[in-house]
Amino acid sequence: MATLILSGWFAYVALDWLVFSATFVGTSQADCTGDGACWLPITQRLGLFVYGFYPETQRWRVDIAFALAAGVFPLLYIKRIDRRWTLAYLVLLPFAMWWLLKGGPGLPDISSTRFAGILVTVFLGVVGMVFALPIGILLALGRRSKKPVIRVLSVLYIELIRSVPVITLLFMASLMIQLFLPSGWNLDILLRVLAVLVLFTAAYMAETVRGGLQGMPKGQYEAAAALGFSYWKAMGLIILPQVLRNTIPPLLTQFVGLFKETTLVMVVGVLDVVGIAMSTTSTPEWIGRENEVYLFLALFFFAICFALSRYARYLERQLEKSRQ
Repeated sequence: MATLILSGWFAYVALDWLVFSATFVGTSQADCTGDGACWLPITQRLGLFVYGFYPETQRWRVDIAFALAAGVFPLLYIKRIDRRWTLAYLVLLPFAMWWLLKGGPGLPDISSTRFAGILVTVFLGVVGMVFALPIGILLALGRRSKKPVIRVLSVLYIELIRSVPVITLLFMASLMIQLFLPSGWNLDILLRVLAVLVLFTAAYMAETVRGGLQGMPKGQYEAAAALGFSYWKAMGLIILPQVLRNTIPPLLTQFVGLFKETTLVMVVGVLDVVGIAMSTTSTPEWIGRENEVYLFLALFFFAICFALSRYARYLERQLEKSRQ
């Protein structure tokens, strides 16, 4: 009973500070006269948090890109949709988002230096997830390859990447890669940090998939060989579908880790949502309102990571049903 009373009291105090006594309307810190939270640093700079420095007249492109990214969740949940259509959607999604955000045929070009805030976080997270898994699968297969050259190269890559902090790789991508490119070539900084996040996550996913491959009964490989399946046909139709189904929880955990690691791009000059938050808290007008700003960040990342974790749990339940 005492625990319930204490929990109820804590919930009331938290809601009172967060909502009931909070300030949502105003233009400056002088309008924060209540005893609750002051959400004006968020409401007054919401456009900066979401769109960064993207031109206001072109923000509809960002909205469409967000909608396309959010559309992945219903596709994954609806069983009636053919999985081949879902796979095609995932393959085309990164290219569609880049075309919308950066520009291309039919759309004016927007410099990636104007990308910031949630725009950067969502782009890096979604595109990183889409590309990291197939590269991780290829690395896992390469590590188990019977060809020594492929196996050694895969092992060297995986062990090298796993032994270096991702922040070091980000610094290398931002400072050193450009030195090796021909004169006059300039690889977009956003693509460079994206490549680092993808390749870093893929190395960890490769070990997860390799564990799933090692856990497969030997009879599965023998049955595929008896049916006359080639190596790639056996992997694509028999082995990998079972491996991926069994490794869903750790893979989605790594997806969550990738989404949170996107915040590290701030150290190489790419302003994600954390970078915008830090610039807000350092603005003289909003000094002293750090709690509200970082609480907003916590709620944002919690919502995304919670959605991913719930989907992982949903897939686990489906897997348990299929085994009964």
